[in-house]
Amino acid sequence: MADDLDVRRRRASYRAHHRGTKEMDLLVGRYADARIPVWPDDALQHFERFLNLPDPLLQAWIFSGEPESGEFQDLLTDIRIFHRLAAETD
Repeated sequence: MADDLDVRRRRASYRAHHRGTKEMDLLVGRYADARIPVWPDDALQHFERFLNLPDPLLQAWIFSGEPESGEFQDLLTDIRIFHRLAAETD
């Protein structure tokens, strides 16, 4: 089971680094490098669903400063904080 998780982590990392635009490759790829190695299965599943969304939508959410209020709000907020696009909240 751990081997399956490692394969999924590598696959998600690859997808994060090969989004289609250089900006998204850097934003999502660097974030993935820092987070994927420690994520449990449920967090990885959440990120895999996130990776299925189109770049223009993700880029708009990341740069807008107002994450969508649905399923990915926590992930978008963490990406923004990671890249210092938003301040950490207590």
